[in-house]
Amino acid sequence: SMSGTLAAQLQSDEQIVAMQLYHPSIEPKPLESTKKMSKSALKKLEKNKGKKDKSDKAALKAAWAKGGEGKKAKEKKAKEKKSEFKFVNKTPKGQKKDMSEPMLEAYQPSAVEAAWQDWWEASGYYSCDPSFAKGKDPAKDRFTMVIPPPNVTGSLHLGHALTAAVEDTLTRWHRMKGHATMYVPGTDHAGIATQSIVEKQLMKLENKTRHEVGREKFVEKVWGWKEEYGNKITSQLRYLGSSVDWSRERFTMDEKCSKAVVEAFNRFHSAGILYRANRLGNWSCALKSAISDIEVDTLELEGRTFISVPNHKGNPKDPAGKYEFGVITSFYYEVEGTGEKLEIATTRLETMLGDTGVAVHPDDPRYAHLHGKHVVHPFNGKRIPIILDSILVDMEKGTGVVKVTPAHDPHDYECGKRHGLEFLSMLEEDGSINHMGGEQFKGMMRYDARIAIEEALKAKGLLGEKKPNKMNIGICSRSGDILEPRITPQWYVNCTGMAKRAADAVRNGDLKILPKEHEKTWFYWLDNIRDWCISRQLWWGHRIPAWFATKVGEEGVSKNDMKYNDRWIVARNEAEALETAAAKLGCDPSAVVLDQDEDVLDTWFSSGLFPFSVFGWPDKTDDLEAFFPTSLLETGLDIIFFWVARMVMMGLELTDTLPFHTVYLHAMVRDKDGRKMSKSLGNVIDPLEVIKGCTLSSLHAKLDNGNLPKKEVQKAKKDQEADFPDGIPECGSDALRFGLLAYTVQGKDVNLDIKRVVSYRQFCNKLWNATRFALQFVSDFKPENDLANVIMKSGKAAVRDVWMMSRLNDGVTKVNGYLDSYEFGLAQQNAYSLWINDICDVYLEVIKPVVYDMSPENADARWASQATLWHSLEQGLKILHPMMPYVTEELWQRLPGRGTLGASEPATIMLAPYPEGDASLDNAKVEKGMKVVMSAVSACRALRQTYNIANKDRPSFYAKCGPECAVVLSAQRGDVETLGKGVLKINEEPPKASAIFVVDDDLSIYMDLAGMVDPAKELKRLAKEKGKIESQIADLEKKMGKPLYEEKVKEEIKQKDRETLASSKAKFENVVTAMKTFEEM
Repeated sequence: SMSGTLAAQLQSDEQIVAMQLYHPSIEPKPLESTKKMSKSALKKLEKNKGKKDKSDKAALKAAWAKGGEGKKAKEKKAKEKKSEFKFVNKTPKGQKKDMSEPMLEAYQPSAVEAAWQDWWEASGYYSCDPSFAKGKDPAKDRFTMVIPPPNVTGSLHLGHALTAAVEDTLTRWHRMKGHATMYVPGTDHAGIATQSIVEKQLMKLENKTRHEVGREKFVEKVWGWKEEYGNKITSQLRYLGSSVDWSRERFTMDEKCSKAVVEAFNRFHSAGILYRANRLGNWSCALKSAISDIEVDTLELEGRTFISVPNHKGNPKDPAGKYEFGVITSFYYEVEGTGEKLEIATTRLETMLGDTGVAVHPDDPRYAHLHGKHVVHPFNGKRIPIILDSILVDMEKGTGVVKVTPAHDPHDYECGKRHGLEFLSMLEEDGSINHMGGEQFKGMMRYDARIAIEEALKAKGLLGEKKPNKMNIGICSRSGDILEPRITPQWYVNCTGMAKRAADAVRNGDLKILPKEHEKTWFYWLDNIRDWCISRQLWWGHRIPAWFATKVGEEGVSKNDMKYNDRWIVARNEAEALETAAAKLGCDPSAVVLDQDEDVLDTWFSSGLFPFSVFGWPDKTDDLEAFFPTSLLETGLDIIFFWVARMVMMGLELTDTLPFHTVYLHAMVRDKDGRKMSKSLGNVIDPLEVIKGCTLSSLHAKLDNGNLPKKEVQKAKKDQEADFPDGIPECGSDALRFGLLAYTVQGKDVNLDIKRVVSYRQFCNKLWNATRFALQFVSDFKPENDLANVIMKSGKAAVRDVWMMSRLNDGVTKVNGYLDSYEFGLAQQNAYSLWINDICDVYLEVIKPVVYDMSPENADARWASQATLWHSLEQGLKILHPMMPYVTEELWQRLPGRGTLGASEPATIMLAPYPEGDASLDNAKVEKGMKVVMSAVSACRALRQTYNIANKDRPSFYAKCGPECAVVLSAQRGDVETLGKGVLKINEEPPKASAIFVVDDDLSIYMDLAGMVDPAKELKRLAKEKGKIESQIADLEKKMGKPLYEEKVKEEIKQKDRETLASSKAKFENVVTAMKTFEEM
């Protein structure tokens, strides 16, 4: 089909003609037929005869391997395409692929991408010597980046693939620019996720809990699982061609990272910003662990809603076993000794078991007579004081009476501290009611207790009404559990000072956040930061380096009693803790008993150290000196606070250095309908399904295993069947990477249509076929160094060659500029356009007669075209390489003369110098002239197509134009004739029986129809076409005229309908004009 640029040109042309012609399609396809005819013409030039035998034709068709075949050839090609391609990689692991093997006739991703990754890695191309990097500026000539460490439990998803595509594009670009480049891989130990997987495996295989096997053996089992299954994602990253330095791969719990964690904990403690406190915090009953504030998701409820809750047996009153939320329930407390009742409303009825106060406003006259009195708890008989609190109570809301549960609500917690109330914790760590909640409900899970309490209050006549209530509930982002505020002793980091430095770094321009719009969110969070709860009640993770110290035989000293909080000794190891404890307790070390904290650190604590722990911090290593600080942090915007802000805070606090100078946040990947990708929806596409291909049945299976409603499943299946009737074809990593980069729009969600990504396999195919075809033209060419300079100074370059050098330089300049500003989508578009619109659709076509002409008098012109083509291919491949590493390496290695350019010639494209812009190669005059030439070519092609001119025929074209245009067309007459497939006459009078195409006010192209068409036959064809178009117009106008069309139909569909209608009407006018032309012949 026609390239975007030429298609746009033709569409524009069609709209301006006063047309004595008819266009059967708004988007003509002359290029395919052009190429087919050009082959025939060029074969004649080469062989000086009008016929070729069948074997020659077949060979040339196979070489070009693209459109223009007859029906039988297409059917044969379709059958061949359906037959499964089987590739066997014969290259020994780590060795270079044998380039003496002939190129495959068609692009096959599995064959092209085989062996290169192993060779690159084995050759050490991904590494960088610290001595080369030392002293280089991370903002100019050194590029260092750490990969956002994916969970060791994870597998590749499209978010990872987008991250890899963006990061590796930058890494390869910087490496080719000669910068000291380091891209460090690693994985995160993922405390909660990994422990959960191994616990489930333990129960399944051994029917045991972790407590039954004990901590030491359980942790051994987790390490075993990690070694066996935990490297899946790193092998998947290799598929994507990520050029990370695998020799420096880190795991957040390896020895080097663990040392950094212990050091950071100790330094924070020494600085007085790390402490242990008994506070109300977020508690996940499912995990039996505290979680930090930013690990809380908010679920908005509009009213009564039923929700499944982990660790619960199920609500017997609901068919699905779900529990009721989004309601507010009223109940009564009896005032002691008066018979009066106070009505109280709550959304968490079960917490009344932990009430230790009832609050009223001191200025509320309704309850002035109750000041100083008590209510009686209906289940345990305890006296609960009525307190006066103007902060907690709003007289205008509800009854003006508020229950106070200091141990289970953040507002009540502060109220309890103000009034010295009892902090009664009535929940066990799993969310069941403990003895403090009363024997009647002890052991019940919290929401089962809610139901039981409601029934018990009703039996006592103390239950009021229940109403729907709009509200928000906190959800654990790790487990999906509904969170409980719970008082527990935890370790905290005071982040106030660190957060201010991190915010100021952005405000003063030392740290850039891209897109800039995310700065507001950065400031909001850091300016309002809370202390960070860093302890987790897990076994898998970095065990907290703190020991509780007692003396031998000492009794009554509990580590959970905050009175003895100073007995906690923070140290780098047990020996150091023992020495410190002995000094503190004033006894001999032999009399000290140490008990290390069983908790582990929040996973994000170790991740926050990643940019410098990977290089050996706190030790002063060569790597740390050479590669830290890093240059860029690239990641998804969803973890800007989980990870990015913490890296900046911890980097500034521990190294007094920003860990990177720029943060680039890529968009979130959603499906084509804008939905978040999730396994439950069945809309997750594994990148390997695109790289290797997958069947339609496997896509359907994911939908069946999700939790979409049946109607949605059926709709989704139909969409899949329409998009991929034979499944997703094998596309390879290059197509996936290139397609994902096309979607990068800074700061916005990516609604990813995987069908569009798959289409980039066709670009790979085009690149392969075009290069394979072009290699015929340069098979006898001998390249030399500094070829661009040699060409331009040779005096042999024709206008077309100068044009190609100018277009190439334009592409180089733009792609460099866009990569430098992190505009990956624009870099991708310009690289694509350079290849399709300039190299393939124009230059390759226009030089065919020149290259095929072997006569001595054409030697200079032929050399210039060969040199320009070779240079364009090599530079074009280098431009693409950071985005598409595999196919560009394969094709670059196959360029003639490879290995003959001397000692400075690199062994691989990934170490070849990236093209740089050269203003001396820009030639606006030539480019302007070529636009005129291509306008004329477009007109010739459109006329040929309109009037069904056979490929073998060469009609006469007449250009009517002004003086400047005439000079340009005269200079490039041969190029117009080659691409337009005819004979061009300039400013000669056209015959009467001519069709006209008006390009603009200065140029019109006429085509002599005499002897080229059968008027009667064409009139018959056009009459049929006229009726067809009339029917299309009528159907569309009927659709658009229906009631509610304007209100109900989406704007994008209405716009498409309007464009289609306008196009159809233009076609109709053109067919009428064309019929008149034929009638007059």
